[in-house]
Amino acid sequence: MPRSDLVASTGAWLLENAHRVLLAATGGRWPTRLAGMQTLELHVVGRTSGEERSTLLTAPICEDDRVVLVASKAGHSEHPQWYENLVVNPHVEITIDQQTRSMKARTASPQEREELWARITREFPHYAGYQTRTDREIPVVICEPA
Repeated sequence: MPRSDLVASTGAWLLENAHRVLLAATGGRWPTRLAGMQTLELHVVGRTSGEERSTLLTAPICEDDRVVLVASKAGHSEHPQWYENLVVNPHVEITIDQQTRSMKARTASPQEREELWARITREFPHYAGYQTRTDREIPVVICEPA
């Protein structure tokens, strides 16, 4: 594994687990925002196991009618597992502020991605840095009510 992938994977693991500890310690009340983004828990069905998988993420765009996620994995050369799972099983659940909603996830079309990517990287420039670390195009995921 390239060093940059190892650093990205380790950092993501540490951040997610620290976030879980803080949520458990505060009864889910904190942190509800990280780096200016809404925090959430994404529940997907594993593409090979068929079992529910959950991951903590941040959403650069969180509106009443859609939640937008970025499958950056901090610029890792591979897509995150949660993204690979929702491509196969797009019916997901998202928990925000202890409220869970059923949603349908899809990868943004090229035109949607272009528009959303410009907005996301303007407000959260670290995503542009992640894109420079990888040869893959980082997917933008749109989740809408099921």
